[in-house]
Amino acid sequence: MPHVTIEYMILLPMLILQIFLFPLTANWMMSIWTESRRTIALQEAASHLGSTIQQTYFLLNHNTISGSIIQKPDLPLLIETMPFTANATLKPVLDASLDPTGNSSKLLELTLRLGTTQIKATSQVLLGQNVLWNSSSTFLSSSSNAGINATKANGIISIQFTS
Repeated sequence: MPHVTIEYMILLPMLILQIFLFPLTANWMMSIWTESRRTIALQEAASHLGSTIQQTYFLLNHNTISGSIIQKPDLPLLIETMPFTANATLKPVLDASLDPTGNSSKLLELTLRLGTTQIKATSQVLLGQNVLWNSSSTFLSSSSNAGINATKANGIISIQFTS
């Protein structure tokens, strides 16, 4: 009989530990999985938005084209019930391997943030030397007017987000 009591004394705390440990571990693993899933969805949105901006630039960059284009990218309004925002900054290309033509191309760096979370994604787009970016413009995914507005005048292409 003393062996049974010793076994209970050893196994009972382990059983209680497992009752708390397994749900906590499962919750922790689900949180990691959810954050990874949201990050991937936001990165896909960043890549798609960057590609849309680049295509809009290339369309207007032809010598015979002038005027304005409003492009609405095919992006979801929400990622897992949360809207996302996008901002961009235009920088000169400092890496010669990114600008093989040597014509002073510019790099547009997009930053997307998901709702009130800490999740963000970035994307970079290579554009030509004749581009201007309105850095005060913001893309708000939940807006029905969210898009990209590009205007070409005197050979300069001005691009900004519309919301």
